[in-house]
Amino acid sequence: MPLQTAPSSRTTAGLTSAEAGELSPYHYLPTERICILFIVLFSISGVIHVVQAGYSRTYWLFPTVVAGVAGEVIGWAGRLWSNHNVLLNVPFKMQLVTLVIAPTPLLAAIFVILGMVIERLGPQYSRLSPRWYSVVFVSCDVVALLLQAAGGGAASSTAQNSVTVGGHLLLAGIAFQLGAMSVFMILSAEFLLRYYTDRPVRVKLASAPYPARVMIDRPTVLTIISIALSTLFLFVRAIYRTIELANGWEGRVIRVQRYFNGMDGAMVALAVFTLNVLHPGFLLGSDEERAGEMALRKI
Repeated sequence: MPLQTAPSSRTTAGLTSAEAGELSPYHYLPTERICILFIVLFSISGVIHVVQAGYSRTYWLFPTVVAGVAGEVIGWAGRLWSNHNVLLNVPFKMQLVTLVIAPTPLLAAIFVILGMVIERLGPQYSRLSPRWYSVVFVSCDVVALLLQAAGGGAASSTAQNSVTVGGHLLLAGIAFQLGAMSVFMILSAEFLLRYYTDRPVRVKLASAPYPARVMIDRPTVLTIISIALSTLFLFVRAIYRTIELANGWEGRVIRVQRYFNGMDGAMVALAVFTLNVLHPGFLLGSDEERAGEMALRKI
């Protein structure tokens, strides 16, 4: 069982990497330089996101993107701690919980951003309204977050039954998130196809027709690219995590550190830096600016 509590007085001092890995709940010794690299990368991205969100007055990014990046920093700090004492249970639990749930707020931000794009280009081309996009998929995100948090807490227990139940809950949360992302990607693709072919789902509101089709501009194109890339990166990560947890705590996938570094850490890092480079606040404007734009269209 990988989550046994180890006496805090024991350390990896004097042990080779192979020997430490045999005793490790990870099944390997987390590589120090890789942990430091991801801590630095996520810290840089997080600081930039704080500045960008404040400057562009997109404050909803604080509980979504900024919170997700902070979770990644904490998780990788836990793995770095484990490098110095892989037998301690506390850092293992810390990284287990945070790195499973940290990308969930990032997904919530992506769902909200797509809603803004739909609002700008025309809700008539979307199966769901911009508001319902946020409501439905952010709600799915919350369900996934609760399942993952409960699973992470149970998996951190020293009781074998709790560890098993925790693993199942983690898998359920990741699988549910993967399913929600799949539906989101399908609906997003349908929206873009209908917009480009000018085939609306509906032609009027309850009281009046929708405004005429709006021509897409460069900032909106870049926002769509941002959504596509960041969703793709997080989708790859979710597939990896689903396979990892489906194989169980003693599975082959969970034992390979490079899989985790490349398919989890690197994918999330690419997603958050994509949102840095193609920032929604700079491309779509602040909440006040978008509200003004929508008001002008109704005149």
